[in-house]
Amino acid sequence: MPKEITYCPYCGGLLTRRHAEGRERLVCTQCDAIYYQNPLPAATALVLNGANQLLLGKRAVDPARGEWCLPGGFIEMGETMEEASLRELREETGLEGRVMSFVGCFYQNSATYGGVIIFGYRVEAGGSTPRAADDMEEVAFFDLHSLPHVAFEAHRKLIAALKEQVPTQ
Repeated sequence: MPKEITYCPYCGGLLTRRHAEGRERLVCTQCDAIYYQNPLPAATALVLNGANQLLLGKRAVDPARGEWCLPGGFIEMGETMEEASLRELREETGLEGRVMSFVGCFYQNSATYGGVIIFGYRVEAGGSTPRAADDMEEVAFFDLHSLPHVAFEAHRKLIAALKEQVPTQ
């Protein structure tokens, strides 16, 4: 589990766990501010080629180094979920794309980051060949119904949701 914050970001006072607003929360012992612990928002791109193959990337970094996942990452300030999915696709695969539709949204606990809520978008990518970059050591298309193991539970759920939305050939 990620390291818990110790000091109030507002006044620097010590945070302690106590019952507030109906649940146990971190509360400042000096200014009584509640430190809300919220899931981190992330976005992914689900890219299918003309043969109904899904683009996956093999991670070059932890968590899940060496395992396959969807191109994606954390949403940055001032960025929509859709914009984040396209930025991450570009950073990790070199592909430009456009969002076609919303696939789904799933919550996942992460040993590294705590709670993560992941938004998935079906993306149509431009005509170039994907290349591994940023967090990826390899990228490849796989038959949608014959994928390697996908590292993250939320990614597996997004892929299952995509399969329900895509007509079988």
